[in-house]
Amino acid sequence: MATIKEIAEIAGVSRGTVDRVLNNRGSVNANTANKVREIATRLGYKPNKAAIILSAQKKNLKIGVILFGTTNPFFDDVVSGIKRKQEELEGYNCTIQIKRIPTKVQDQLDAIDSFVSEGINGIALTPYNDEKISSKINELSDMGIPVVTLNTDIENSKRIAYVGSNYYLSGKTAAGLMNLMAKDDVYVGIISGLENVLCHSQRIAGFKDCVYNDYPHIKIVDTIYNNDDDVESYELTSKLLKKHPNINALFFVAGGVYGGCRSIIALNKHTDITSIAFDDVPTTKNMLKKGIIKSIICQQPGIQGEKPIDILFNYLTTGDFPKEEYNYVSVDIRIKENM
Repeated sequence: MATIKEIAEIAGVSRGTVDRVLNNRGSVNANTANKVREIATRLGYKPNKAAIILSAQKKNLKIGVILFGTTNPFFDDVVSGIKRKQEELEGYNCTIQIKRIPTKVQDQLDAIDSFVSEGINGIALTPYNDEKISSKINELSDMGIPVVTLNTDIENSKRIAYVGSNYYLSGKTAAGLMNLMAKDDVYVGIISGLENVLCHSQRIAGFKDCVYNDYPHIKIVDTIYNNDDDVESYELTSKLLKKHPNINALFFVAGGVYGGCRSIIALNKHTDITSIAFDDVPTTKNMLKKGIIKSIICQQPGIQGEKPIDILFNYLTTGDFPKEEYNYVSVDIRIKENM
């Protein structure tokens, strides 16, 4: 097994420089750091487990987590996964702080700045797909603060990894389920959550592409956005169904499922409409059991909570980038009979 001394000799730097690079502490020229990591990888260097524990305990690592607001119950299960990982890392003197913020880009930027001022070492983030957020992530990267995105990704950023669904594939899966479950000609209303969240647009893109390419009998009538809010979803779904009485299927892309289903019931359309949604949160499962929703596509929220913390801790203690940039969770299809 390679040693720090051997890596230092090949790289032409001091052992102290190699130690700083491999243990991700102190400031080292980016080109030198990349050279050291490349040599360490080529030589198969593996840090000593005891040394990692000791190093982590000395660092008193702080990891921050920023999630979307408190109205979407899906993130309750994500938080449960984070807390399981938190208990595991307590012995490493690593603390985890969670912020669940309102649905505004500025609120997310303020939460990031707050963490930075508190001396955070790494951040796990459900990002809005906004240029200001990607610029902020790039700024954090330049400061040596790694970011892992979870549940939804962001374009044009220096985040080191993503953990969550392959949303385009999930959207195609929803289209396939719609084809299997609906009869004759299908007229679909798409009910999405927040417009500036990448995962929502990716689900819609996958659904539309699959429909247009494979299922011409499925017609997309209209798309609405409910901001992941049940009250807003109830009102907008009611307007949608009244405006387009021919709709006989609904594709719930994100949150606000309970409000939309309450609208279906209030309009007495529950026997006429085939609905597909995501995530086995309590209210959605209840609607599945009642037959208002025909199928749910799930995305392992516990893993989405645990895995980003695991990636950040490993990077902060060893300097190793994650093996995979995209860490996709499994697609899990539920119907009433297997819930």
